[in-house]
Amino acid sequence: MTRILKQFTTGNWTPELVRCFHGYGRQTFSSDVAAGVTVGLVALPLAMAFGIASGVNPQAGIYTAIIGGFLVSALGGTRLQIAGPTGAFVVIVAGIIARHGLSGLLMVTMMAGAVLVFLGVTGLGNAVRFIPRPIVIGFTNGIALLIASTQIRDFLGLRMKENPSEFFQRVIGIWRHLPSFNPLALAVGAGSLALILLVPRVTPRLPGSIAALVAGTALAAVFHLPLETIGSKFGGIPQGLPALSIPEFRPDLILPLLPSALTVAILAAVESLLSAVVADSMTGERHNSNVELIAQGIANLAAPTVGGIPVTGAIARTATNIRSGGRTPVSGIVHAITLLAIVLIAAPLARFIPLATLAAVLFVVAYNMGEWREIGGIVRLDLADISVWLITFVLTVIADLTLAVEIGMGLAALLYIHRISNTTTVTTVTPEYIARGRVHSLQDKHVPEYVDILRIHGPFLFGTTSQLAAETADLDRYAPIVILRLRNMTAIDATGLHALEVLSDRLKKSGRTLLLCGARRQPARFLEQAEFIRHIGAENILPHVSAALERAREVFEDRSGVGRVASLAG
Repeated sequence: MTRILKQFTTGNWTPELVRCFHGYGRQTFSSDVAAGVTVGLVALPLAMAFGIASGVNPQAGIYTAIIGGFLVSALGGTRLQIAGPTGAFVVIVAGIIARHGLSGLLMVTMMAGAVLVFLGVTGLGNAVRFIPRPIVIGFTNGIALLIASTQIRDFLGLRMKENPSEFFQRVIGIWRHLPSFNPLALAVGAGSLALILLVPRVTPRLPGSIAALVAGTALAAVFHLPLETIGSKFGGIPQGLPALSIPEFRPDLILPLLPSALTVAILAAVESLLSAVVADSMTGERHNSNVELIAQGIANLAAPTVGGIPVTGAIARTATNIRSGGRTPVSGIVHAITLLAIVLIAAPLARFIPLATLAAVLFVVAYNMGEWREIGGIVRLDLADISVWLITFVLTVIADLTLAVEIGMGLAALLYIHRISNTTTVTTVTPEYIARGRVHSLQDKHVPEYVDILRIHGPFLFGTTSQLAAETADLDRYAPIVILRLRNMTAIDATGLHALEVLSDRLKKSGRTLLLCGARRQPARFLEQAEFIRHIGAENILPHVSAALERAREVFEDRSGVGRVASLAG
C-alpha cells in the first residue's frame, strides 16, 4: 500500500491527456481534430458490425465505442490509443449472452472492469506478458476463423432463422441452407468487399470500409433493394443520447461468471497493451501500462450503463489515428464525439445499411487480426510449441475461449518447467574447456566505438522478453553495429524468438546492423529450426564474440550493411 501511495504522489498515475497539454497549440489541435474525425468514421461500421456479431444490437457497439473511446483517451496512459469494441470479444460475448443473457454480459463486463482497475493499481498488469506467443497466436487464429464463419449467413443472405453459436453446428447449418442464398445480397457483399480492399490503393486517405458503407447504404436506400438491413432486423438505431441505467448486480452469479470475467479482463489487458506497444513503435513514445489498464477498467465499468459491451484498445483504429496525424489523446476524444454526433444527427440513415456490407467489413477484420502469416513461423518451431498453438487454436474454435486459454496456459507452464530443467549442466573444467572459453571472453577484446554489445543472461522465455524491449527502447543511444551476446542465454522459446525478430527489424529500420554471437546448443538449434537465420542473415550469426567483432569491422568498413547511421559515425 505504501508503494502504491508513493506512486500516486510522485505523479506516476497522471493520464497522458494532462501531460500533453504542455505546449499544446492550434496546429496540434487541428491535427487532432482531423485524425479524430477520420478514426470516428472508420470506427462506425466496425462498432456496428462488432455489436451485431456479438449478439447484441448495433447501437450497443456504437455506444461502447463512444464511452470507451472517450474515457480511455481522457484517462489512459497512452498518447494515441483508440479504444472500443474489438473482434477479440465477439466470440466470448456471444457465448456469455447465450448462457446468461444480456444481463449476465453486463455483469461480466463490469466485473472485468474491476479486475482491470485492480491490475493497474497493483501493477499486476505486467503479468500479461507471461502469456506465451503460441497461445496468443492460437486464440487469435481461432477467433478470426469464428468471426468469419458467423458472417457467412449475412454475406450470402441465407434464410437461416438462427446462427448457431457452436462452430460445427453453424457450418452444418450454412451448408444445409446454401440453396437459399440471395444473389443480390452476395453481389452487394462482394462489391463491398472489393471496395474495402481496392479503395485504399486508389485513394489512401479514404478508408475502404467507409466507401463500402456509403455505397451499400445508398444502393439499398435509393433502389429499395430486397436485402436484410439494420432496419429490417433491428429496427434501426435510436436517434439521441443513450439511456443511462445501472445493470442489476446479482451476487449469486459472481462465481459462475468469474471465469468469463477473468477471460474478458485478460483479453482486454493483452489487446490494449499490445495496441499501446504498436503505438509506441510508430511514434517513439512510451506508454504507462498501469494507467492504461486503470482507464480500460473504468471504461468497462461505465460501458454497461449504456448497454455496451467490453472495451479494449483497438490496434487498427490506433494505427489509423497515428497515420491520420493524431498527436495527443484529444484525437481519441474527437473520435468519440464524432460517433456521438453521427448518432444524434444521422441515426435514421443507419436503417438502410445492408448486413451483407457489414459482413464484408468483418471478413476483412477477421483476416487482418488472424495473424495468419505467423503460422508459418510457429510450425517451424519444436513440437512442444506447435502443440501449445494447435491445442489453443482447436479449443478456441470447437470449445470455449476460456477453456482454450486455461489449458494453453497450463501446457505453457509445463513447457516452461521442461525448458528450465534443461538449462542445468554439470561439466568438468579442463584445459580444453578453458581454451574454448577464451574466444567468448570480453576481458582481452577491444570494442571499437562503432560497436555496442548487449548480452542476455539466463533463459529468454515468455515473461522475460520485456527486459530486452526496455533496454533497447531508445535506439538513438546505440552505435551503428549492435552485437547481441548469447553466450549466457540458456534457453529460448517462440516469444523470445519474436522479441529478437522485433529488435532486428527496429535496428534495421534505424539504419543499424544486428549481430548475434555465442548461442548455446538449445538456442542455436531453435534459431535454425525457426529459420531465424534467413531473417537476420547467416553471415550475421557468429560462433563467438571474437568472430562478431571481426564481422563488425567488415560491415563498418563496407558501410553497405549499416547505411546512413554508419556514414554519420564515420
